[in-house]
Amino acid sequence: MREFVVEADGGSRGNPGPAGYGAVVRDAATGQVLSEAAEYLGVVTNNVAEYRGLLAGLRAARALDPAATVHVRMDSKLVVEQMTGRWKIKHPDLKPLAAQAARVLPPERVTYEWIPRERNKHADRLANEAMDAGARGEQWTASASTAELEAPAGGSTAEPGPPAAGTAARTTAGPDALTAAREAADVRAARAEADEQAARSAADVRAARTVAAPGWAPADLGAPATFVLLRHGETPLTPQKRFSGSGGTDPSLSAVGREQAEKAAVALARRGTIQAVVSSPLARTRETATIVAARLGLDVTVDDGLRETDFGAWEGLTFAEVRERHPDDLDAWLASADAEPTGGGESFAATATRIAATRDKLVVAHAGRTVLLVTHVTPIKTFVRLALGAPPESLFRMELSAASLSAVAYYADGNASVRLLNDTSHLR
Repeated sequence: MREFVVEADGGSRGNPGPAGYGAVVRDAATGQVLSEAAEYLGVVTNNVAEYRGLLAGLRAARALDPAATVHVRMDSKLVVEQMTGRWKIKHPDLKPLAAQAARVLPPERVTYEWIPRERNKHADRLANEAMDAGARGEQWTASASTAELEAPAGGSTAEPGPPAAGTAARTTAGPDALTAAREAADVRAARAEADEQAARSAADVRAARTVAAPGWAPADLGAPATFVLLRHGETPLTPQKRFSGSGGTDPSLSAVGREQAEKAAVALARRGTIQAVVSSPLARTRETATIVAARLGLDVTVDDGLRETDFGAWEGLTFAEVRERHPDDLDAWLASADAEPTGGGESFAATATRIAATRDKLVVAHAGRTVLLVTHVTPIKTFVRLALGAPPESLFRMELSAASLSAVAYYADGNASVRLLNDTSHLR
C-alpha cells in the first residue's frame, strides 16, 4: 500500500481578508513531490483557508491513489486538533469543511501531525503565491520550481526531498506581518476552542450531533463544475429592445458594450476563480469574451451550442413591430415552447434541447473547474431554468441585463445549484 505525506496551509491577509491555500503531496518513502495545489479564495478567514488547503491535499492524494494511506502535516493546531477529534468544532464555517475532509478517505487511513510553521514552508509558499496571484487579478499557476526549502528537524514521518527533476530552486517567503498575524490568530483560535470545550452547553452538543447526523451532511462529491454565465455587452440593437438572435445581422458591441465588457473583466479578474473561457460563435459574444479573456490571461474556445435562438423573420424587429405584423404567430410563441417564430426560427424547446446537450458536454469537459460561458439571453435563462426544473414559461419571468453575471454549479450526482442571477453590480 502506498503512503503519502500531505503538507497543507492556508492564510488570510486580514482575518477575514484576501486568502489562499497551498497543498503538497509527497511520497512518504522518498520525499518526492508528487502534486501541488493552490487557489485564491477571495475574502475568508485563516481557518477556512487552512481547511480548504487540507481538503485540496487530501483530494490530490486520493487522485494519485485512492487506496493509499496519508499522513497530514500542518502548522495549524486548530485544524489538527479538530480533525483528530480532540477539540470539538463549533464555528459554523468550519463544520462542513471538516466533515468534507473526513470523507475524502477512510478515517483509519489518515493520520495528523502538528508541525512548526518553519517546517511547512512549501505549502506556505504556495498559499502566498495564490494570494499574490489573486491580488493581481490572476489565477495561480504552478511555479517553475518546488522551492529550495530547509530540511525540517527529525521526528516527522517524511522529510522533504530535493526539487523535482528539471526544475530550478528558489525560496519565496511570506510577509513577516502576515506570518505574525496568522500565528496570533492561531493562538487566539486555539484558546477560544479550549475555552469552549469547558463551557459547551447541552444545546451546543445537540446541535453538533444534528450536523453530523447521517443524511444531513452532503456527500463528498468533489468540486462541482461551475458555469459563470456572462451575457454579452450591449450592441446598437440592445437599447432598442429588438430581437437579435443567431439568424440576424450579427451585430458587434457598441462603445457602451465594450465598456461593459471591460468592467466585467475587471470584476472577474478580481474574483480570480475563472479557469477557462468558452464563447458563443456570434460577434458580440466573441468580442466580449476576448476582452475578458485578455484580462484573465486565458484563451477563448468557441462552442456553437451557446449561440442565441434564431428568431426567424422577427430578427431586428421590436416586440411591438412583431405584434403588429405577426400577431397570431406571436401569440402561439408566447403560449407554447414548441412554437417557432415566423419564418422558420428556433423554438424555445429546440433551444433547450441544444443547451442541455451543450451543458452535459461542458460539465464532463470541465469537471471540478470554474468556467466562464459568454453567451446570450435565451441560453443563460435556459441554463437557469433547467437547473431549477422550472417550466418553459419561466423564461418570460427572468430579467437578464446586458453584461450581467449568473452562475450555476453542477455536481457529480447530477444535481445543480443556481448561485447567482443577473448580477450587474460590477457595472455601477
